[in-house]
Amino acid sequence: MRAAVLHEIGQDKLEVLDDVEAVGFGPGKVRIRVRSTGLCHSDISAMNGVLPQPAPFVPGHEGAGEIVDVGDGVSTLKQGDRVLLCWLPACRVCPACKRGQTELCLAGFMNAGTPNFKRPGGDVFGFAGTGTFTEEVVVDAGCAVPIPDDVPFDIAALIGCGVTTGLGAAINTADVAAGSSVAVIGCGGVGISAIQGARLKGAAQIVAVDPVANRREAGLRFGATEAVSPDGLADAKQRVTAGEGFDYVFEVVGKSATARTAYETTRRGGTLCIVGAGAMDDFLQLNMFELFFDEKRILPSMYGGGDVLTSYERAIALWRAGRIDLEGLITHRVQLAEINDALAQMRTGEALRTCIEI
Repeated sequence: MRAAVLHEIGQDKLEVLDDVEAVGFGPGKVRIRVRSTGLCHSDISAMNGVLPQPAPFVPGHEGAGEIVDVGDGVSTLKQGDRVLLCWLPACRVCPACKRGQTELCLAGFMNAGTPNFKRPGGDVFGFAGTGTFTEEVVVDAGCAVPIPDDVPFDIAALIGCGVTTGLGAAINTADVAAGSSVAVIGCGGVGISAIQGARLKGAAQIVAVDPVANRREAGLRFGATEAVSPDGLADAKQRVTAGEGFDYVFEVVGKSATARTAYETTRRGGTLCIVGAGAMDDFLQLNMFELFFDEKRILPSMYGGGDVLTSYERAIALWRAGRIDLEGLITHRVQLAEINDALAQMRTGEALRTCIEI
């Protein structure tokens, strides 16, 4: 089958091959025909080595499709079921799961070190234990979450990562208060979802911050009350909050420099929510006095900061009710053969989300 493969960490382009085979099918597994997948910035971060990932590998973790085969012992799924791929499945028995924090379950990460594919010459991994830039993928049954018939594959794919992450950061992790002031630094698909979450929670002012003009414009369309470039953030802080700082600031870039800016933009006693996934050697510098004196809450948000299945269900319900716009997040569509065009659209900021139709 066809799959887009990164041969070595640090390469900036993928090669679409037709000699890749999905492997590992057996008890407890399902085989999924991928129909639609989104490009998330985490895929690029894995390609350039910011996020740890063995190579060669098939990127992609935000996908949806149909089950074509189920292994022995799988009783909750059947051939033909429409599903989204959950890259972080919950085991439901570990302490984190029992506390309702399935986003902290480590069981899914155990899959990341096992090859999902092979081709002549050796094994090929799937990013985050999935790898959706392909026609078919074999995953644990827990990675396949059934979706209602009225949810298109492209919408389901976005809910599988970016939408859940951004919405959940505002609704679950930060629990934005009605009437509050919010700044969102980084307005790709996840940042725009955080803006929508803050709007749903009743934030009075939402400032979208991004260096790319079309992403600032998108922030306004999706609920921001104003949008500025990073150079304009200090002025926005003075204008909107009289210099005190925002009640909530979301860092959706994954870099220590923007996290430091976000900290300084948060009011004393306010909340800094870290949503971006960064590198293990990129350290945020804070001194012990300011941590004590400012009493700012620093809240990392992993995959939306709540039970993942509940977050999926909530996103679908909000989308059905017209309370969130998911179709508008998809600004570009490409075929698998054009995957490198999608990478270019992401790197330049041209796209919010590019949908790869397979």
